[in-house]
Amino acid sequence: MGKVIMHSVASVDGFIADDNDDVGPLHDWYFNGDTPLTGGGDEGYDHSGTGSRLKVSRTSAEYVRPMWEAIGAIVMGRTLFDLVNGWEGSPPAGEHVVVVSHRPKPEGWHPEASCHFVGDVPAAIDKARELAGDRVVSVNAGDVGGQALAAGLVDEVAMDVVPVVFGSGKRYFGGIAGQHLLEDPDVVIQGDGVLHLKFKVRR
Repeated sequence: MGKVIMHSVASVDGFIADDNDDVGPLHDWYFNGDTPLTGGGDEGYDHSGTGSRLKVSRTSAEYVRPMWEAIGAIVMGRTLFDLVNGWEGSPPAGEHVVVVSHRPKPEGWHPEASCHFVGDVPAAIDKARELAGDRVVSVNAGDVGGQALAAGLVDEVAMDVVPVVFGSGKRYFGGIAGQHLLEDPDVVIQGDGVLHLKFKVRR
């Protein structure tokens, strides 16, 4: 099976959104370069939902492209699903989405999409691994990612750190309790307005 990677953009003080689920300037680096993030120059995914073309620095593109291409399934929480409306059935990476939620998929919502609703985090990771096969499972940071890390289900932590301080908001690791050790970062890449970091989880 492929790796499970917990991933999101974060402020330097460890928040993925403010108290109102607004990402503010966290995703500005997706639009501050001259290199299209999608290889063919097609319309890329805009986390703000505006449909703008993603253009990043060449350094960021060389890191993000292969990372996204390796993803087979994304695990996310219901809050993010509702905020982005499940990316209208077309996730930014991978072919499958697994949503952790006690509520079912909205009736009539994109029946063609491979989007699965599962009641808890371990079951969601299992389903995503089944769907992804040998490819990567990407778990969105926040409460769902924090629960997956605490349960020992995450292999790597990837953070795109942006030079902004939120002060409060939605934490990258959610409400995780206790100490969880990571290895030294094996990826440290400075983009334009973002620092890409990746850590293996210490076992």
